[in-house]
Amino acid sequence: MPTVAPYGSWKSPLTSDLIVAGTIGLEQIVVDGLDLYWIESRPAEKGRNVIVQQGADGKIQDVTPAPFNARTRVHEYGGGAFTVHNGTVYFSNFTDQRLYRQEPGEQPSPLTPEGDWRYADGVVDARRQRLICVREDHTQPNKEAVNSVAAVPLAGGSPGVILASGHDFYSAPRLSPDGNRLAWLAWNHPNMPWDGTELWVGEFGQDGALTNQQRIAGGPEESIFQPEWSPDGTLHFVSDKTGWWNLYRWKANAIEALCPRAAEFGRPYWVFGIPTYAFMGPESILCTYIEGGNWRLAILYSKNRTLETIDLPFKELTGIRVQAGKGVMVAGAPTMAQAVLRVDPVTGRIAIVRSSSALVLDPGYMSVPEAISFPTENSQAAHAFYYPPRNKEYAAPRGELPPLLVRSHGGPTSASSSTLRLDIQYWTSRGIGILDVNYGGSTGFGRAYRQRLQRTWGIVDVDDCVNGARFLAQRGAADPERLAIRGGSAGGFTTLAALTFRDLFSAGASYYGVSDLEALAKDTHKFESRYLDGLIGPYPQRKDLYEQRSPIHFTDRLSCPVILFQGLEDKVVPPNQAEMMVDALRKKGLPVAHVAFEGEQHGFRQAANIKRSLDGELYFYGKVFGFVPADKLEPVPIENLL
Repeated sequence: MPTVAPYGSWKSPLTSDLIVAGTIGLEQIVVDGLDLYWIESRPAEKGRNVIVQQGADGKIQDVTPAPFNARTRVHEYGGGAFTVHNGTVYFSNFTDQRLYRQEPGEQPSPLTPEGDWRYADGVVDARRQRLICVREDHTQPNKEAVNSVAAVPLAGGSPGVILASGHDFYSAPRLSPDGNRLAWLAWNHPNMPWDGTELWVGEFGQDGALTNQQRIAGGPEESIFQPEWSPDGTLHFVSDKTGWWNLYRWKANAIEALCPRAAEFGRPYWVFGIPTYAFMGPESILCTYIEGGNWRLAILYSKNRTLETIDLPFKELTGIRVQAGKGVMVAGAPTMAQAVLRVDPVTGRIAIVRSSSALVLDPGYMSVPEAISFPTENSQAAHAFYYPPRNKEYAAPRGELPPLLVRSHGGPTSASSSTLRLDIQYWTSRGIGILDVNYGGSTGFGRAYRQRLQRTWGIVDVDDCVNGARFLAQRGAADPERLAIRGGSAGGFTTLAALTFRDLFSAGASYYGVSDLEALAKDTHKFESRYLDGLIGPYPQRKDLYEQRSPIHFTDRLSCPVILFQGLEDKVVPPNQAEMMVDALRKKGLPVAHVAFEGEQHGFRQAANIKRSLDGELYFYGKVFGFVPADKLEPVPIENLL
């Protein structure tokens, strides 16, 4: 018989120590012949990003020696930090942002000189012995960084020669199979890449410069994603001109839709190197697409426009490549942590190459999410994944309802998925429900859903989180007196706004969240420096809206405890954002806790800090909701707690 104990006090085998010790991040798949590469982000190594290789013999080994860290800061969020050509690895090193070249079995050697340049999303131009990539130039003090497509000689010693410039941003330079043409994406302020981008193509002259540059598709209200050349030299790309990110190709100077569908074959370009399709042949494309919040794998035959979905248990698929006729990708499912795996598209057979977690979780402690839709403002519906409390060893006292923790994802143009997340199971296995909300503005539900947040950030997202929590409380799945909200970055802003401008939640946790929108508009990096134009309005013209929606100006409306976590080296949301909020809460006499981490940027990567934040948040809720966690937790100082 299960032990009867209050929600929140259940003892879970899924401790924070196990989560951080047995979990790594997986990203950016690269194929080089029969060799496979990917990046592992390792909390146990203070978040170091390591390039890992699986050779043709199946042996897995690290490529990047310590202390090298394969991570770029282009757009601050990075991605696309390395590429491989004939066994030689080229990567960006986080500490100095220089490009390095690493021959098999040798130590990395610098390819670019010292200086304030950053590089990402590279491809090797073997004919001209150079690496073509996105370059971000920070060499002009007190001026905005300059982005371009540049060519870096493989002989080294040069910061690169500019091939394409004039736009505010660039991504995805892609070389045609014959080496004669280059495709790339470009866009300008105030657009973000999911708002509007342009697809360009140029031809290489004898001197290696680009000539005959022409815009093929896109514009300020059409988002283009992932240009890619097929083996026969036909340019393919994803466009949302119909309201959904669908696949197209440019052939004989005409654009053809390959698979019109109310589904998304693209993603928001927060980071580089996130392909959603790869070629099995000139007319066959192995692709991923999302419907109803879940990703699927399919083969698209472009000749007859047919899409054959492959039946797999995975709900999250990213970074897809093709190697020797098999798909390689990072995938996850509600009961399986993310893993690098191979999929035979004919038989559907799966081979796991590397899992993100060494933990084997007993199903009795595992909460499987329920995809729900619920009514929200303006007679619309919003979407979420609900995780009920689950622990086979415990039951709650008769009549008790569980606390609910609403999770507001970052971005805000991002999305939650139903892939197994141990940091969610941490809560549910202790008796706390989770509602992971895909509020209006999230991707995966079409352009119209994404644009619900235009000029309404701090309103639509907050309404959807509030209405989702209220929906579960009315359904009898959550205690209406113990509703909390948490979020990081943009999700931290939604959290603080919900606590300030609504009265539903009884507590909240902000991870490097925005409290002062005006301060963010004045003090953030180039990539997001005009993001708020679309989410709120142009600044300073609509200074009034920035003030009206900033929680920092309305702390008099706050009436519940808040805990804030912050990295002290955060360039996206500077630490003073958290400090201002803490000071205001302190002066008002509300329970407040502030946990700051040296050496952390935007998002925590070090094992000790991930553990401290998880356990610290649980400790905080225990104090404010009146339950005693079964774990031995390091106390978090909470000011004004009676």
